[in-house]
Formats: sequence, structure tokens, C-alpha cells
Amino acid sequence: MKIVTLGDLILDVIVQLDRPLEPGDDTVAVTRTWPGGQAANVAAWAAALGADARFVGKRGADPAGALVTHELRERGVEVVGPEQGRTGIVVSVAAAGDRTMASDRGSAPDLTAHELDDAWFDCDVLHISGYALARDPIADAAAAAALAARAQGALVSLDASAFTLIDDTFRARTTALAPDLVFANEREREALGEVAATWVVKRGAHGITAAGHDWPARDGDVVDTTGAGDALAAGYLIGGPELGLDAAARACSQLGAMP
Repeated sequence: MKIVTLGDLILDVIVQLDRPLEPGDDTVAVTRTWPGGQAANVAAWAAALGADARFVGKRGADPAGALVTHELRERGVEVVGPEQGRTGIVVSVAAAGDRTMASDRGSAPDLTAHELDDAWFDCDVLHISGYALARDPIADAAAAAALAARAQGALVSLDASAFTLIDDTFRARTTALAPDLVFANEREREALGEVAATWVVKRGAHGITAAGHDWPARDGDVVDTTGAGDALAAGYLIGGPELGLDAAARACSQLGAMP
């Protein structure tokens, strides 16, 4: 199976805390850096689960871009797309099984449709990050990628990504994209409204609702939830709900968004 993802490849700075931050005071932390970005995470998990995986996106022509590109390729993912500008950085603070993120996407949203090669989208599934629908010109690139993928027989899936992204423009772009499959948490599902697609609703510790059927989450220790939804998406696209939930549990048991 071949999965192609379109969206961001960025540098994740992950701050692991034993307790929440105390405003105005110092809190002991363990801090690590990893490659990240929703589309890159899904590609990395897809490769780890046995699929052929390709990431499509723009990343910076800087040391951070070289680092995250190398790390993603080391995980078995083909990385294509222009290198220009600066690489985005996301700081994720994880404490007590929850997370808070501060996001800078760098040059990723500047990907244009004319920078794409239709051959990149010869795949079984094209998975598009919702962040790609939030801004131009990458939103136009996502639409062009979907056309190219469908012309070669692929399904198109979309992750809603964050309810704060969802406005009338995002909804219109989703309608035009006409995804076959949509991943969303309950708040994103409500904000996005009616979409004629198969829904996979992520409900955290309660598992998922997929195509109207409830599936419980796997038991296990939660170290960091960063990337769990991306692992779920990769597993679901490859092997359905069971593999998706297995991958999500594996992601929660480790620090960092990639396997």
C-alpha cells in the first residue's frame, strides 16, 4: 500500500513536565527535539506500519530543514517538495497526559500548486492535513494534489486538525475537496458540519467512532499524546480501526510524535 501525505514537515520541540507550568516560576523539564508536522507524522507512522510512504511539502532551506528531512528519510519516508525559506517550529508542552502547543509553520504554507509534480500522487491514499486548507497558497496546492491523486485512482482523506482553523473558508475548501474520509475530534466534527464522507471521530481515552461504530481505546500508560491522532490516521488508512487504535496507543506510550 502506498500513502502520500501533504502538509507540514517541521521541528518539534517537546517539553516534558512532571507538573503543569507555574506562571512566573521555574519548572524542571526534559526537553527534546524531533521532526514533526501532522502530514510528516502520518507518513512516518505509515512507513513504520509497513506501507510505502511519501511526504509532499515545503520546508526551509536551513539547518532545521536539513535535520528534519534527514530524520524523516531515516524513518523510511520519501520526502519531496521545495526547500525554501525557513522551517517551522512547534513547541509542545506535555504534562499529566495532556499537551499545549505553540505553532510557527515557517514556509510550509507557501507551497504552491505549480511546485507539485503529478507523479508524486501515484498512490492508494492521499492524506491531507487540515492545516493545508487553512491558508493560501497551500490550500490551492492541496486541491491540485487531490485532483492528481484521484486521476490515478487514489482515495483522499482529510484530518480536520484543529477546530480553531475551521471557518467558512475552511468549510468551503473541504466541500470542494470532497474527501472520502475525514478524521476529526468531536469539537472539530461539530465545527466542520455536514461533509459527505466516512467519518472517523477521535474521542481520546474513549476511543473512536468510525462509520457509526464505537471502538474503545487500548489500555496502556500515557506518556505523551503528541502525534497519537496521526498514528491513528496512519493505522486506520492501512488496516482499519484495530490497527489505528494499536498505533495510537503505541504513540501515547512514548515521547514524541513519530515512531
